[in-house]
Amino acid sequence: MNKTELVEKIAAGAGLSKVDAKKALDATVAAIKDALVAGDKIALVGFGTFSVNERPAREGINPATKQKITIAAKKVAKFKAGAELADALN
Repeated sequence: MNKTELVEKIAAGAGLSKVDAKKALDATVAAIKDALVAGDKIALVGFGTFSVNERPAREGINPATKQKITIAAKKVAKFKAGAELADALN
């Protein structure tokens, strides 16, 4: 499912126009992004939890040259499915 299809599902499910559904989706995504950038955790009960995870610097190997390289530390977004979502999938 892409963003357009998701907007259509939201519009149909909530009885909104596609324009309003797109605005709501964009605002939701922006709010989640802003919270993660600030280092906050977002918990949506029944759906899951978004958080920021820090990966430490590590050593890797360039597959083309077989030389050792240093891979920089970075922050990554993490999602853990909630119990209701996990149960619905199984």
